Amino acid sequence: MYKIFLSLILISLFAGCASTPEFDTTRVDRSLTPANIINKNNIHMGKSVLWGGTILDTRNLKEATQIEVLAYPLNSSHRPLLDKQPLGRFVLIYAGYLESKIYIQGKQLSVLGEVTKTREAKIGESTYTYPTISANKIHLWVPKDKKSNTSFHFGIGIGL
Repeated sequence: MYKIFLSLILISLFAGCASTPEFDTTRVDRSLTPANIINKNNIHMGKSVLWGGTILDTRNLKEATQIEVLAYPLNSSHRPLLDKQPLGRFVLIYAGYLESKIYIQGKQLSVLGEVTKTREAKIGESTYTYPTISANKIHLWVPKDKKSNTSFHFGIGIGL
């Protein structure tokens, strides 16, 4: 009985340490990137995508939150790979309020959503075409260099 109890506690502790987001990727078209969406004349509207990157801007609208993101390829945990070449920019629309002091410029996120349209906006003097996605699920990443306040030590021995 003691071994079963200890096993359940250890499994719970390790499961609580997992930081990989759970995304349902069964319908995701992994070949789509922000750059190739804007070149295909809206044939990808309604497709499911899983993208991620660095937040450039967050705006709270009347009934939604709009986040502009510089996209990067994702690793196997769906975390943006900032050491790779950017894949373009996109705008995500989240139906509801997200705190703009939490979703701030420079933070990384991953988002599962559907391509809804493209829109043009200015970046400096240039006009840029953004693919827009309707966000179903967003994961905000904790910086890798930020240490957790939680610690777990496991050992047996004599300390001197």
